[in-house]
Amino acid sequence: MGSAVVLAGALPGLASKSEGSIASRLSVVCVGAHPDDPESGCSGTLALYSGLGHHVTVIYLTRGEIGIDGKSMFEAAAVRTKESEAACKIIGAKPVFAGQVDGSAEFNRTRLRQLQGLLSAEDPDLMFAHWPIDTHMDHQVASACAFRASMALQHPPQCYFYEVNTGYQSLGFSPNLYVDITSVKEKKIEALSAHVSQRGEAIWKYHHQAIADFRGREAGVAAAEAFFHLNRDSGFIRVPGV
Repeated sequence: MGSAVVLAGALPGLASKSEGSIASRLSVVCVGAHPDDPESGCSGTLALYSGLGHHVTVIYLTRGEIGIDGKSMFEAAAVRTKESEAACKIIGAKPVFAGQVDGSAEFNRTRLRQLQGLLSAEDPDLMFAHWPIDTHMDHQVASACAFRASMALQHPPQCYFYEVNTGYQSLGFSPNLYVDITSVKEKKIEALSAHVSQRGEAIWKYHHQAIADFRGREAGVAAAEAFFHLNRDSGFIRVPGV
């Protein structure tokens, strides 16, 4: 492993249980394009944060309106909203929906203002968002909207990009930070499985189990989630102990 490998202690608020005190409680926000995207990309890390007492919010850009064959957009949105709520309950997060439409996500000033308002209400210390180079346009739009909207906040959060279905959706992803999710892997599986309409168990089995295992090997742990930290705050990743 190279010097870019940094484990959970490098993420604010994950170094120790003492950091979960009221005085140091962080606001953590994850923005995802569709129901099941945040769960796929970083629900293990989000579960770690909520378990330490930090405030975790998941903002779904859309409600997955075109994600269920044979159902209308309204019917699919209702089903997938309930699935998202169930998944968030498992990982200890608050679900919020940004009002965009699955398959037609937009990156414009109106949508940016809407998302900025949602982010401002949470006042995030750190934000997780899609890696921007992705074969799914909604993922690209979600990434661009999240980053641009966060930059407009009075106190922009630290930004961490996550991967989804790497090699098929996320492309060219090169992480510089890893989080050991071994202790919460079952919660991640459960959160994904809550998305019954999307065959969440299969999403884990055929896609994200391999990613968790591979990132774990890279980081020297049993299972990991990987991120690209934009790291505009310090300009470089500091390896613990150096």
